[in-house]
Amino acid sequence: MAGHPVDGAGQVDDLSGIEGQQVEQQRSPLRTRFDALRGRVEAWRERIEAKPTLRRTYRVVISAIGGIVLVAGIIMIPYPGPGWAVVFIGLAVLATEFAWARRLLRYARSKYDAWTDWLARQTFAVRLLVLAATGLVVLATLYLLNVYYLVADVVGLDAWTWLQSPLFG
Repeated sequence: MAGHPVDGAGQVDDLSGIEGQQVEQQRSPLRTRFDALRGRVEAWRERIEAKPTLRRTYRVVISAIGGIVLVAGIIMIPYPGPGWAVVFIGLAVLATEFAWARRLLRYARSKYDAWTDWLARQTFAVRLLVLAATGLVVLATLYLLNVYYLVADVVGLDAWTWLQSPLFG
């Protein structure tokens, strides 16, 4: 293909035009704003990196926020809602500063994808069994957190002490 630069993979460079003239790539306004935001974030991070005390403080704050989000996500996993999404968000926050969190995030995503793929291939009975096991985990957690006794107390069944959690008894 004469007149068209080819990259290392043997593909024609999309940014070049006919007869070697550069064709200006059309950019959406959203992409332009995203690139501007990325530039501001990178400049902000460079200012943090330049000051050791500020960098250490930033890492502590990221650790605390990411850790809290991660723990909240782990607690939410068995319950209906965004448990796994919150876990991945917590790991993503930690991954902005820590290589171990980046590796763990990749590993967790691959295992989550493998689990959902496996579950999708199973029979209805196996899926029902997984649902029942998840329900038992939810019920056990509610018991351990004393939710049943608190509700029993509200409706006047506080004499049912067998509903009281061993942890908060």
